[in-house]
Amino acid sequence: MTFKPAEWPRKLRSQTWFGGTSKDNIYHRGWMKNQGFPPDLFDGRPVIGILNTWSELTPCNAHLRDLAERVKHGIYEAGGFPVEVPVFSASESAFRPTAMMFRNLAAMAVEEAMRGQPMDGCVLMVGCDKTTPSLLMAAASTDIPSIVVTGGPMLNGYYKNERVGSGTHLWKFSEAVKAGTMTKEEFVDAEASMSRSPGSCNTMGTASTMASMAEALGMALSGNAAIPAVDSRRRVMAQITGRRIVQMVKDDLKPSDILKKEAFENAIRTNAAIGGSTNAVIHLLAIAGRVGIDLTLEDWDRCGRDVPTIVNLMPSGKYLMEEFFYAGGLPVVIKRLGEAGLLHKDALTVSGETAWEQVKDVVNHNDDVILPADKALAQSGGVVVVKGNLAPKGAVLKPSAATAALLTHRGRAVVFEDIDDYKAKINDEDLDIDETCIMVLKNCGPKGYPGMAEVGNMGLPPKILRKGITDMVRISDARMSGTAYGTVVLHTSPEAAAGGPLAVVQNGDFIELDVPNRRLHLDISDEELAARLAKWVPIHPLYQSGYGWLHQRHVEGADTGADLDFLKGARGNAVGKDSH
Repeated sequence: MTFKPAEWPRKLRSQTWFGGTSKDNIYHRGWMKNQGFPPDLFDGRPVIGILNTWSELTPCNAHLRDLAERVKHGIYEAGGFPVEVPVFSASESAFRPTAMMFRNLAAMAVEEAMRGQPMDGCVLMVGCDKTTPSLLMAAASTDIPSIVVTGGPMLNGYYKNERVGSGTHLWKFSEAVKAGTMTKEEFVDAEASMSRSPGSCNTMGTASTMASMAEALGMALSGNAAIPAVDSRRRVMAQITGRRIVQMVKDDLKPSDILKKEAFENAIRTNAAIGGSTNAVIHLLAIAGRVGIDLTLEDWDRCGRDVPTIVNLMPSGKYLMEEFFYAGGLPVVIKRLGEAGLLHKDALTVSGETAWEQVKDVVNHNDDVILPADKALAQSGGVVVVKGNLAPKGAVLKPSAATAALLTHRGRAVVFEDIDDYKAKINDEDLDIDETCIMVLKNCGPKGYPGMAEVGNMGLPPKILRKGITDMVRISDARMSGTAYGTVVLHTSPEAAAGGPLAVVQNGDFIELDVPNRRLHLDISDEELAARLAKWVPIHPLYQSGYGWLHQRHVEGADTGADLDFLKGARGNAVGKDSH
C-alpha cells in the first residue's frame, strides 16, 4: 500500500492549546510549566501522550513505569515532548465480575483522554489481556497517530523440572487435584513457579496473542511481541518506539492508514499460525468496528481455515514465550506466511515499511519451536466458526487446543443454567453425566454474566477425571482464557440472556458438533425449538444503575465484538474546544 507522508513542519494539534500568546494559550502553558518544563518544549514540537496502563493491581503491567521512562528517552531524542498519562487499567487477574466487562469502559475513557487533551501522537503502553484491545479501540476511534509497546511476557516457570505455563498449568494442576493425582500441598508449592518475573502470561494466552495481533496488524514495531519483560531488549524496543512515534506524527501516519481490511486478514492468519487465543476474535472484531472495517466471523473462518499452527507453545504445544523469542519470534511466523502466499505483503505498518519488508530477511533459530509446515500442530489451525440452530450467528472453537476425536461428536446435554448452577452441581457424585455427554453453560455472555467471563472451559466432574478422562465437549456463550485448552465451543450467539437458542437447551437433549462441516445442531424439531423460545422469559437485569446498567443495555453480541453500540464507527480525530 502507498502512503504519502505529510509535509513538515506544520501546525500540530497541540498548538491549539500551547501555541500563541492568548490568555488561553498562556493558561494551558503556564500550568504545565509548574513541573519545570523548559519554554522551548512548547514551541511546536510533537507532544506525545504515553498512555500507561501501569497498576499494581494489574500484575502483568506493574513494570510499565520503568518502561515508560525508556519511551520518554526515545521521544526526547527524536525531538518530541513526552507526557505520561495514567489510563484505565483492567486487570485480568483482579477485576470482578470480569475484566472483559470493563474493556469497553477503558476504551471509552482512553478515547476521551486522547480527544480532550493536547496530544499529537500516542504510545499505547499495554500488556494484560484487555489493555491491548481497549487502547487499540480508542486509537482507532480518535485516529491520532499511535503505536503499541507491550510489557512483554514473564520468564519460564519450572516445577519439578517441568515447564510451568501461566494459566495452562493452573487449569492442569487444579484438575489433577480433583483427579487425585496431585495433592493440595503440591498445588500450593507449585504456585511459586507460576509467576517468577515481571510480565504477562508466558503461554500463548490472550496477552501474548494480543501483543502478536498488534504486531501483525502493523500497530507495533516488528519483533515487539515476544521479547521477555525482563530482557534488556524490551527496554531498547520501548526507546525505539519512542523515537518512531515522533516521526509518525511528522508524517501524519494514523491508525486509519494502517488498519485496513488486509491488515486484519494478516492478523487472522497470524493468529492461526501461532495457535492464538479465541479472545482475539472478539477483540479484532471490536477494533475493526471502531475503524469502520467490515470484519465478520466468516472472515475468521475463511482466512484461518487453511493456515497450519506452526508455533509449538502452550496451551497447544510444549514451549513458552521465552523460547519463542529466542527462535526469532513473530517476524519468523509472518515471513513464513508470506512465503506460503498467506500474507498481504504490502500492508503498511507503523515503521513506515510494509509487512514483508520488515521480515523478509529474518531467520528461524529453532525449528522445534517454530515448526516446519509439514510438522504443524494442526494443519488447519486458526479459529473455527460453527453455526446451526443452536448458534444462528455463530460460535467459535480452537482446534489446536482440542481433542481431535471430539471434533465430530454427538452427546447428551447436561445443562447448567448459569455459573452458580455449575458450581453447585459439578462436584456432586450423583450428577447424571459421563464422558460422552456435552456440558452446556448458559447466561455467561456479554449481557448474561455480565461481561462474558472466561468460564467456558468448565472443569470436568471429579468422577470423570478419576477415570483418566481430561476432555469433554463443552458449549457456552462465555469466553475462555487463552491459556486454557480443550474441546470448548465458545461465544455462542445470540447469547442465552438475549434469547438465543442456547437459552432453551434442556437436560437430555442431544447436540451434534461437526467441526469439519462447521455445524452445531440441537437435535429437536424446528417446531419444538420455536415453542420453547416462545415461552422463554428474559432474566432480570443485574444492575439498576452505574456502568453495569449502561453495559447491559448497550453491549452488542460476541459475533460483532461485544462493543457498546454507541461507540462503533470511525468517529475520527477531534480538537477539544477550549472552555476558558
